[in-house]
Amino acid sequence: MTIRLLPPNLVNQIAAGEVVERPASALKELVENAIDADASRIDIVLNDGGRSLIVVTDNGCGMTSQELMVAVDRHATSKLPSDDLLEINYLGFRGEALPAIGSVARLTVTSRRPGADSGWYVVVAGGRKDGPVPAPHPPGTRIEVRDIFFATPARLKFLKSAQTELSYAIDAIERLAMAHPDISFTLMADGRQRLNLPAGLTQGDLFDAHLERLAVILGKDFAANALPVAAEREGLKLYGYIGVPTFNRGNALAQYLFVNGRPVRDRLLAGAVRAAYQDFLAPNRHPYVVLFLELPLREVDVNVHPAKAEVRFRDSGLVRGLMVGALKHALAEAGHRASTTVATGALGSFQAGGYRSINVRPPMTYSGNGGGSYGAAYALQEDENQGLAEGEAASSLFALAPSAPDTTPIEEVEADYRSHPLGVARAQVHETYIVAQTGDGIVIVDQHAAHERLVYERMKAALAEGGIARQILLIPEVIELDEPSAARVAARAPELADLGLVLESFGGNSIVVREVPALLGDTDVVGLVKDLADDLASVDEALSLKDRLGDVCGTLACHGAVRAGRRLNGAEMNAILRQMEVTPHAGQCNHGRPTYVELKLKDIERLFGRR
Repeated sequence: MTIRLLPPNLVNQIAAGEVVERPASALKELVENAIDADASRIDIVLNDGGRSLIVVTDNGCGMTSQELMVAVDRHATSKLPSDDLLEINYLGFRGEALPAIGSVARLTVTSRRPGADSGWYVVVAGGRKDGPVPAPHPPGTRIEVRDIFFATPARLKFLKSAQTELSYAIDAIERLAMAHPDISFTLMADGRQRLNLPAGLTQGDLFDAHLERLAVILGKDFAANALPVAAEREGLKLYGYIGVPTFNRGNALAQYLFVNGRPVRDRLLAGAVRAAYQDFLAPNRHPYVVLFLELPLREVDVNVHPAKAEVRFRDSGLVRGLMVGALKHALAEAGHRASTTVATGALGSFQAGGYRSINVRPPMTYSGNGGGSYGAAYALQEDENQGLAEGEAASSLFALAPSAPDTTPIEEVEADYRSHPLGVARAQVHETYIVAQTGDGIVIVDQHAAHERLVYERMKAALAEGGIARQILLIPEVIELDEPSAARVAARAPELADLGLVLESFGGNSIVVREVPALLGDTDVVGLVKDLADDLASVDEALSLKDRLGDVCGTLACHGAVRAGRRLNGAEMNAILRQMEVTPHAGQCNHGRPTYVELKLKDIERLFGRR
């Protein structure tokens, strides 16, 4: 077998295969060049998803005729003045984009320096270049790409539909626009404007400018549910916005991560986001995230991927720690805040009357001793086995309320609902939902989801303070499991004891439980241990349970929470509301579902045609 050098045109086509995966990747390279040229306005035109035409026009610094001819040669760049690959301060630096595109498409570059007498253009088609030729042109550069992959028809066959390719192109531009709110972007596709992103109008700091741009791209809902993030550590700076946990989606497409202004898809950064949200979202739900990481150039290598989509950090542990800590702090600062879209979705579910017949029963009035009336329609089925009596002791509600019936005078109740963010309880509906009146609307609380979060946070706090208090069972509970499950649980007995659950092997496939966390109260011990056995099946044996604290405590909290179907008195309901107001992350349960919906009075009035 003879070794030979490849011809230049084939070398360029191979390079094009690495750099120009599809029209969107070619467009990204061209727009990055425009940003590097200090353009303040970038206009884009696409036809057929970019397959037949891509035009990028900018008002940047432009090029002379000599620079223009060099720019279309391989490995020609103005962005490595010191020849140091660890001092890369530009988006484009490899010097491959223009020649790679010119090797598989018909490329025309027209450019003019500010103050120059005229512009110049050069044409590259299938790797062959012609020019430069004088041409009238305003200061800046215009790059036209026609018939991409005409020189490599096999690549053309692998492109998706025009609409799919256009969606990739729009995503690429939106990512660059997020990082550069000071630049105006427009995109026309097949004669229709698809993007119009004016430069930031906010006369404030970078935070305001970014949020203004993000509101246009991601929508007003993101702006309304965004939490600011800002942190610095050892020369690293992290800033941006993240969504409250209840504002989430079923995939990770709304996670935008930038390193020194460069959009990246990095596993380390994505893993840090998952770690920060692990207490608040189910595994199949993903948060909205837009984060910008800035660090010294020598602390990151951006030259590890042909398309510059991945980076490598010198100190990955420092980066991950900064991200996880900053995101958790921002989520803690949110307190009990829930997504505004929860209320919008609730309002959309309401129907005006008249569609169906509703059997209305007279409301039952809840009254405590002393005449305090909540005027609440419990809508109870008259089943003597359901719920607790209004004055029964709340033994399994940790520190929620005295066991005596509510005796708060009605005058105090009326005054209090305006002074509490979540208002004052007025009713319990279907023994599952607490209805509270606030100063300007109502709040509907899912009692199980809310109390589950309260128990969970209480358990985490107890662990941090040295341990969870335990309660000895009067009669130890013997539980039969299958052999693998019994072995898993018994092997983790010392760690479970630290979490307040004391158990041991009882011979064969049995487990005996002697103590449970006191916070759980009167819980279903059998169901709890069986659920824990299932959880342990997915835990790596090399990991301690404290490494998977969220999973284990989440299971414990779920069993210790007030169940749907339990009737609560007024004091118990109000105690849940008050604890939610002072508990971090009380706006969502451990699985990311909202714990309450808030409806403003003006929204309720719209439902009834009053507005």
